[in-house]
Amino acid sequence: MSGSALLSLDRLAVTLPGGVPVIHDATLHVEPGEIVGIAGESGSGKSLTAAALLNLLPAGSRVTGGATFAGEDLLGLDRAGWRRIRGAGISMVFQDPTAALHPMLPIGRQLTEHMRRHLGLSRSDARARAVELLDQVRIPDPQRTLRSYPHQFSGGMRQRVAIAIALACRPKLLIADEPTTALDVTVQAGILALLSRLRDETGLSVLFITHDLGVLSALTSRTYVFYAGRVMETGPTGALLSTPRHPYTAALLGARPHGAAGVGSLRPIPGSPVVPGQAPPGCPFAPRCDFATADCTSAPPEPAPIGTDRLSACPVAPELEVTP
Repeated sequence: MSGSALLSLDRLAVTLPGGVPVIHDATLHVEPGEIVGIAGESGSGKSLTAAALLNLLPAGSRVTGGATFAGEDLLGLDRAGWRRIRGAGISMVFQDPTAALHPMLPIGRQLTEHMRRHLGLSRSDARARAVELLDQVRIPDPQRTLRSYPHQFSGGMRQRVAIAIALACRPKLLIADEPTTALDVTVQAGILALLSRLRDETGLSVLFITHDLGVLSALTSRTYVFYAGRVMETGPTGALLSTPRHPYTAALLGARPHGAAGVGSLRPIPGSPVVPGQAPPGCPFAPRCDFATADCTSAPPEPAPIGTDRLSACPVAPELEVTP
């Protein structure tokens, strides 16, 4: 891990109220100006990891391990520290813009309220920046948009508004949690191009959460594959998707609607995802894995280096050629 990382997680663990463990020893980093992906099935811990980074977990949750942002210990922040970090340091775009935007407030108020608080802007200056932001995310007629309400826009336009709100206080890191899931392919491509352009123009770092491996290949430089709250594999996105070294990554590729190579039939992953708190001993993917051995059922394997830039939490991965 580079010492210059903007965001660093070191064996982060999250336990929900009631003692239910959901994230186990997650280690990852994001460099300045880098777009990094987190992939995995629903329930794999992707969104809970993001929630932990913004202290948005349910009351009574417990977070251990290490988490630093721009050299600052996130887990040691008090309420005032979180108010300072949220929005101005780390911001988030949620999966459903309809739920994220207040239906009874005009876009202008939703865009300017936190700018005035965090940046100390006057009403007129905040409105001027709101116009700039809407133009930046390619919303036509920004002045009219400020007077409009969320229900007057399409899903793609609402997501662009949500991105503008997330960027309003000039954050260094944007967490994008499944921001293209409910959008059609054309609109999805526009959102991905927007995030890439913002990275190029402003140096914005992005942690992009998705279950769509095709989206990762179009946007991210590195990817972390999560399963049952653990990092199964990580490495450069292109290499990870073309030559996966963990059976779970290969299974995800095979379960894509058109197969890993864009042809052939879908190969569903057998069994069901692990229920939080009910993971079997050893590798949580072992009950669904065609390559599981006795070594996989004793203790959860630690991610081990494969080459110079990849890690895989699979005891057989160094000797396994997985063809998706």
